[in-house]
Formats: sequence, C-alpha cells, structure tokens
Amino acid sequence: MAYTTINKSSLYMNTKLYTGTGSGASNRQITGIGFKPNFTWVKTRGSSQESVLVDSVRLATKSLDSTSTDAEATTTTQIGAFISDGFQLGSGSVQNRVNHNGIGLVSWNWKAETAVSGSTTGSGTAKTYTGSVNTTSGFSIIKYTGNGTSGHTIPHGLSTAPQMFIIKQLNAVNAWVVSHHEISATPWDDNYLVLNTTAGRAGSYSTTANVAPTSSVISLGNGGEVNGNNNTYIAYIFTGKQGYSKFGSYTGNANANGNFLYLGFKPSLIILKGNNTENWSMYDNKRLGYNVDNNVLYPNDTSAEGTSDDIDILSNGFKIRRATGLLNDNGVRYIYMAFGQSIVGTNNVPCTAR
Repeated sequence: MAYTTINKSSLYMNTKLYTGTGSGASNRQITGIGFKPNFTWVKTRGSSQESVLVDSVRLATKSLDSTSTDAEATTTTQIGAFISDGFQLGSGSVQNRVNHNGIGLVSWNWKAETAVSGSTTGSGTAKTYTGSVNTTSGFSIIKYTGNGTSGHTIPHGLSTAPQMFIIKQLNAVNAWVVSHHEISATPWDDNYLVLNTTAGRAGSYSTTANVAPTSSVISLGNGGEVNGNNNTYIAYIFTGKQGYSKFGSYTGNANANGNFLYLGFKPSLIILKGNNTENWSMYDNKRLGYNVDNNVLYPNDTSAEGTSDDIDILSNGFKIRRATGLLNDNGVRYIYMAFGQSIVGTNNVPCTAR
C-alpha cells in the first residue's frame, strides 16, 4: 500500500478568488495563495473575457490564452510578477482579463519550484530545454525547442511516468495539444484533444508518436503543434499523486444520477472533456463551493461563469449530476484531471481494493 507524501494540498495547488478594481490598480498584489506560484491561470467569472496563462519559466509578463491559438504575447498590463504569496498585476493594470472593474475573477495556481535545464533526447538533433519541476506534487513546466523529427523526447524531471500533458507553441499560431493516458481504451495511443476548441478526440502520429511517456521523457511526433524544427513550446506535465491528484476517465450515461468518480480526496479543482464536440469544463471548491451549485467555466471559451447544476464535489471524489451534454452524453468517454483539497485517510485506493 502506498501513502501520500502530501498532507496539505494547498501548498502545491490553490484557487484564489478576487474582484477587479479597474483603473488605479498599478502593481496590485493578489495574495493569500499560500506559496509563490510557478503557473497561474486567470479567468473572469462575471464577464466574457479571454483566459490568461502565465508561468515562471517563460516569465509572468509572457501570456497565453487557452481560448485561442495565438502565439505568446508579452505585456506589462496583465500579470507583472510572481510574489511570495501570490502574484502581482502589471503596472497601470486596467486590463479586463485580469482586473475588470467590479467583476469577480478566479485564479488557479500551481507550484513547481526546482529549476532544470539541459538538452532534449531521442531522434533528431538535440535541442535546449529549461523548466521548473516538483517531484512531490507530480508537476513540471518545460520550455523546449522542437527539432521536426518524430521520436524527439523531452525530459520532464518527474521521476515517474506522466499521465497527462498539455503543449502550446509559443512563437506562432497553433493549437493547444492535450494528451492523457485514458483518452482511449488503449493507453497512450495516437489520440489527443485540443484545449482551445470543442473538437472531439483526434488521432495523429505527428503529435504524440504513439509512444507512452517514461519515467524520464515524453515522446513527440514531427507535427508543428508540438515539434516544428527550431520552434519553441511550453509543456505542462502532470502525474497522479495519491491523496493529491488523479487523472482518469469515465463513460457518460445521460442520467442525472450520473457516475461517481472515486478519487481518495476531496477535490479542489476538476477539469473535464469528452471525446465529442462539447466544451471543456472546470469546477472548483471556491465558486460557489457547495453542492449542487458548483459553477462552471470553459477553458476553450471566453464566456462568463455558468450556473448549471453539473457535479457534486464530495469528500472522496465527485459525482456527475447533469443528465445530458457537456460532461454526461450517453456512451461518450470523458477524461478528467482533479486536484485535492483534503485526503481520505492516507491513500486513494477504493475501499474494495484495500
């Protein structure tokens, strides 16, 4: 029996709500996160705005948007810096994406921490990479240069094989590629999802090379989305940790009495997507944070927060409450990533398996 090494999950992933103040907010600090983030994702709740994703490897002033294929943008009017207990908005920041006057916003924050760098491996010419890694929480951020050769491998630093990764090209327009070990019944086949669209599962050896990650690397095809020669990319890489995070799947049943997904912890953040043409969906324990009113935001869409009754967040997992659409169409396979709020005992093995 394995036990969690994380007793306080909020030291590694935490959700912070705040309200925008608009003008006069130069260098405003958003604190109370509990650690210095290495990856922060911000979305307005009460207005239609693009998402803002920044990380410490690329620097806080370099922004990406999960609703768009746009290249990385450098701006001083969104997030200006990471600080010891949160992040600081940009100088003179009245940017609606991060500080819309009178509008509620949410930030999801992860800690990586340990700097890494070196050369990529596998087929083709070795290229440089830099990153930030946390082996305790199973999360790494890796910025790398592509080489255009299938079988190019990227070190991830986690010491155990990843279960999910998200890749975005930085220097040009391109889609966000999401690989997950349970997108298909066959783990790590050539299928992937796209974070910035509602598109269903697609398959292409040009992205993942149909090779499972190892304890040291992820493998790439030669597609421009993930491995164009001399193009730059960012990869957010995750592996499950008992009592803290889990990356799994379920099959929809089109019933308001939907699936119960055992996690072994009370989730603080859940992100889901089906292999069909529906939105991605995000839920957390802060908006509003009680059943059944766990409000939804859409990573691929600029829309304001939705108030449909979709899921229950429970002490040991989550339960689907939506009868059809979004996260419960009959026979559709759905993937999820979930992060913990509090553990059940000391492990996340279902009772029947103990």
